[in-house]
Amino acid sequence: MAKPINPAPDSTTRARIVATARHHLFTFGYSALTMDELARELGVSKKTLYVHFRSKNKLAETILDDFSAEVRALADGLFADRAQPFATKFRALGEAMVQRFSRLTPHMLRDLQRFAPKIYTKIDEMRRKNIPYVFGQVIREGQAAGAVRADIDPQLAIEFWRFAITNLMQPEALERLGMSTDQVFRKAINLFFAGLLTSTGRKEYEKHNVL
Repeated sequence: MAKPINPAPDSTTRARIVATARHHLFTFGYSALTMDELARELGVSKKTLYVHFRSKNKLAETILDDFSAEVRALADGLFADRAQPFATKFRALGEAMVQRFSRLTPHMLRDLQRFAPKIYTKIDEMRRKNIPYVFGQVIREGQAAGAVRADIDPQLAIEFWRFAITNLMQPEALERLGMSTDQVFRKAINLFFAGLLTSTGRKEYEKHNVL
């Protein structure tokens, strides 16, 4: 008797699964994301979901991996454009990052901490990889443009920022401050970069109303 043929993964279906699951994860949290509900909303069978993702955890990991890649691609695209001045790029990057950080709500983070601690650690891994990559470009280009102080050690500045933002984005810190992730990020980046900018860079920063 011939064995049943399992359907092959389809890129369009996979993209729909990830987009829908991402909305659920960021809006309602990990515990509210179920494969049953996802299958119903997408109008597919659970078997189809498992063809593409072997588990809910794998799906959540993919969402965070895609989120991380999106941040890197955004920075790459902005800093590859040599026609735009530094302040314009920094404003665009800041606005995009604030928008993305707004999706990482305290509820969503707390829910991951409680129900999927291994996946929660991926967020810390994302920060460890993306902060040096993204903000390294910001500092190096800012120094080349005369907007960031030349005496600043990029590695020290990056590590300082990574440590600060990692601790500020913990659910406990957000709750103590009574702020959302995007509010904290906006205030933190203004506070942090105010100390890095040259007088010329600060004027451009204020002129463009960066954040």
